[in-house]
Amino acid sequence: MGLFDFFKKSPAPKQPAQTIPAGPYRDNSTNFLYNLLFCDNLDLYKANAQLPSYPFDILFSESSSPADLQKIIDDATADPRIKVLAYNKQLALGQTPAKKELLAVIVEVGLDGGLDVLASFNNGTARYINQTGKVLIWETTEDTTANGLTNELFARSAQIIDQIGPWDKPRKPHPAGGNARISFLVSDGLYFGEAPVDTLFNDPLARAALQSATKLMQYLTHKSLEKSPNP
Repeated sequence: MGLFDFFKKSPAPKQPAQTIPAGPYRDNSTNFLYNLLFCDNLDLYKANAQLPSYPFDILFSESSSPADLQKIIDDATADPRIKVLAYNKQLALGQTPAKKELLAVIVEVGLDGGLDVLASFNNGTARYINQTGKVLIWETTEDTTANGLTNELFARSAQIIDQIGPWDKPRKPHPAGGNARISFLVSDGLYFGEAPVDTLFNDPLARAALQSATKLMQYLTHKSLEKSPNP
């Protein structure tokens, strides 16, 4: 895949459709991609992983120790999503993370036509799912403007997670129409805030991060339309 693939349907998952968790979209492959964003279901990654290659040999092994998982976390080249999976498995083993690290920010907005979702990862990559279920995949880490917007989003998001605590229950279903949610995938768990759209976007704590997320989404879609003017 190239730098981005604007408003294309996500690849069909390899596992049977009945095993794909429910989601907000009509298309199973889009729901599969949506659930992958949160990095809280290792089985979804098993469907497409190349075994027994690193890092999945560690992630999928029932005998992996916290020290084994720490090798993934300390790997500067590891995808942020893989690091979230490793942190989550450490937490499940009772291991306290060595540091508090923000790896992803996910903004969901329930619109009349469906759910808009932007997932931004701390290496500069991103995913955007339009309310129609169409997908933008941003894989480049060398775009100066995108990286600047990502850094701004993460700096503002760090100010939020410093003031709230992690969610200690299973992830909630996607927000209903008229609601917005901002989620943070952190080394010690999932953090989030949710409210009616206008309320959340005007919240003193969340507003700056949501404004940054909006700018990032607008930039990514603009760049992708430049590349693919007739998606």
